Amino acid sequence: MTAWATFLLGCQRGLLGVLATLLCLVATVSQAAEPRIERIEPLITEGQLTLDLDLTFDLGRVVTEAAERGVPLYFTFDLKITSPRWWWFDRVLVEATLTRRLTYNALTQQWRVATGDLFLPVKSLNEALALLKQVRGWPVAPSDRFDKNQRYEGRIRMRLDASQLARPLQLEAARSSAWSLASPWAPFDFSIRQAGPAK
Repeated sequence: MTAWATFLLGCQRGLLGVLATLLCLVATVSQAAEPRIERIEPLITEGQLTLDLDLTFDLGRVVTEAAERGVPLYFTFDLKITSPRWWWFDRVLVEATLTRRLTYNALTQQWRVATGDLFLPVKSLNEALALLKQVRGWPVAPSDRFDKNQRYEGRIRMRLDASQLARPLQLEAARSSAWSLASPWAPFDFSIRQAGPAK
């Protein structure tokens, strides 16, 4: 083998190594950026089935810059709870949504996370995202809607709700993957225990 051929072979091997490293980095970034619901805890609170959720996600550069310019962002949680039936389609018992709004006021340099008419002011985007990544005590249905000791199945996801953006941004969001922030549906199951006899 000539020196030139040896040199070319070495270059090819080096290039393949660099490409493999870049592919691994891209895969890692993609996995880290995908929103995920990490924890779902159904609870009975004052006659209501409530949910506590923890999730992870990151806003991309385009969405972050839009938020910093004062564009309100809407994060919607979609929930479905069903009762399994072996002889027919599962019976849908609950379909619910929860929407939270993230806004920035450039005049006061203050971030706000709102649910309905209630809002919490925070000093930084990181603090605002920390609030968005936790849901506590979301009331989804009266507990008497569920039979005791029966297993129910649920699934939930979080998405950046582009339908609530201003019309020009809706068009941009439809064309750009930068705005497609959504977690996969996360499954969970639960049952409401029959209270034992008093001792």
